[in-house]
Amino acid sequence: MEILVCARRVPDTSENEIQLNSEGNDIDREDLVYSINEPDNYAVEEALQIVDRTGGNVTVVTVGGDDDEEILRREMAMGANQGVLLSDPMFEGSDGQGIAAILKAYVAKGSFDLILTGVQAEDGGAQVGGMLAAMLDYPFASLVNSVEVLDGNKLKICREIEGGNKEMNEIDLPCVLSIQTGINEPRYVGMRGIRQVASAQLPIFSATDLAIDRGSVGEGAAKVRRTEYFVPGVGGGAEMLNGKREEIVDKLIELMKAKGGLN
Repeated sequence: MEILVCARRVPDTSENEIQLNSEGNDIDREDLVYSINEPDNYAVEEALQIVDRTGGNVTVVTVGGDDDEEILRREMAMGANQGVLLSDPMFEGSDGQGIAAILKAYVAKGSFDLILTGVQAEDGGAQVGGMLAAMLDYPFASLVNSVEVLDGNKLKICREIEGGNKEMNEIDLPCVLSIQTGINEPRYVGMRGIRQVASAQLPIFSATDLAIDRGSVGEGAAKVRRTEYFVPGVGGGAEMLNGKREEIVDKLIELMKAKGGLN
């Protein structure tokens, strides 16, 4: 099975103190530490496990610049067969639809049975997977937390839905799935593995290579624009209730009554 995983490089919130820029329309990105979008890591691990069972190859692709090569090499050290960079100044400022259009153009150049994304981007939304599926006219499922390859060109998948319930489906290949975090345990990537792929050649595709029209991607084509960032105001804090269980329940009921939560 040929599997493509779409990955993204994002600011590492565990390593950074996020501040707004002076214009208030973005975060201050100077000197930030970046890493792979954590949900995408689960998607790569799931792809590797599927290939371990069925055979095939895993390709990881990202849209970005030279700095984004680091996440491709990391996922290759994890076990992916190839990393591909889609890079062009024309791509800068693309919204979710633009990113999906760029990925679609790359998919059209290959022959992939399955396309995986993480459930969401830590620095954005969760729209690219669904948009990509729509552009390709492929079946799509989100919040997938189990994948089983069936005989023929089908998968059996489990989706996480409201209330902790699960939904089981069969889905035809080729398809696009957004993978839920917790579906697996991504394998450890050591420095030895990273060194082994440090000099590997990564294919780079430009807008010309992908035959992408200038008016369809980039900031000028974006239909969603970020107008403002702000830090939410600090709330009043939490009130801790102490005592035995029955005492805490009684206090909680009285508090809810006092605040209009119970009639």
